[in-house]
Amino acid sequence: MIVTTSQLFKVAYGKFAIGAYNINNAEQALGLFSGNVEADAPFIVQISKGARKYAGVPMLEGILRAAEKQYPQAIFAVHLDHGDEKTCYDCIDSGFYSSVMIDASHEPFEKNVEITKRIVERAYAKGLSVEAELGRLGGVEEHVAVDEKHANLTDPQEAVAFVKQSGCDSLAVAIGTSHGAYKFKGHQSLAFDRVETIQKLLPGFPLVMHGSSSVPQEEVQRINAAGGKLDPSARGVDVDELLRAAKLGVTKINIDTDGRLVWTRVHREYFRDYPAEFDFRKPGEVFVKEYAKFIVHKSQKLGAAGQLPVVRKALGV
Repeated sequence: MIVTTSQLFKVAYGKFAIGAYNINNAEQALGLFSGNVEADAPFIVQISKGARKYAGVPMLEGILRAAEKQYPQAIFAVHLDHGDEKTCYDCIDSGFYSSVMIDASHEPFEKNVEITKRIVERAYAKGLSVEAELGRLGGVEEHVAVDEKHANLTDPQEAVAFVKQSGCDSLAVAIGTSHGAYKFKGHQSLAFDRVETIQKLLPGFPLVMHGSSSVPQEEVQRINAAGGKLDPSARGVDVDELLRAAKLGVTKINIDTDGRLVWTRVHREYFRDYPAEFDFRKPGEVFVKEYAKFIVHKSQKLGAAGQLPVVRKALGV
């Protein structure tokens, strides 16, 4: 069942976070849906501009429509991740998406508000939710690339003004994470003091945390042992900090890199162990199971596991 992110946020706020996962193909969708059904957790399927280009818009919609039928227990939102204005309009008018993110964070404050407000007006006319972004995360994720020297944390006072002026439903805030596998060095952590300040100024308003993969050391080590060349110093967000962030109003947490690491580890190990194999379905089956296992673990860390009965009751379904 497809719902809006706003519907999920009303249930989750201050209690747990909704995991938002990017997909590009059928194997990811199968692992994502089966994992969340096993965890009894609501979730958000994210589709990026890169995914739309890679698989094609009709293909992605077909995959998710099929997954919805195959997993009728699932309750989820379909969300455009890091959209520009043109892509947001396309998704809003498609009748398929339930939520869009307009990323104009690279623009000056006033321009960001102006663009976001236009998206909000168009989306609200179709009953969709809108996520915006204020502050800039460093790192690289598909077409989004920000040098660390240009990254900056979200200003709490600006966040209040932005939400009021733009009318967005949720706000992605920069609180110390970054896109990609190389988020932190040493023992850096999330800027919880910044989150607390924003929550106090915007009580009850859903915040979003991008770049929230944990980059497990075991995955990096296994990938490298199977022929990969990832930097062993790669660090992500401590999974035990996710629920703490959720309690402070971070209601949507984006996770993409970790899923790519699972895919890479499974395929490198499989073809290392079975060098004569060429049936791509066999490592695909392994990936679906491993990704589902990963999703169950993340749902538990987000506090979302076991929350579907609560969501169903709130939605009246």
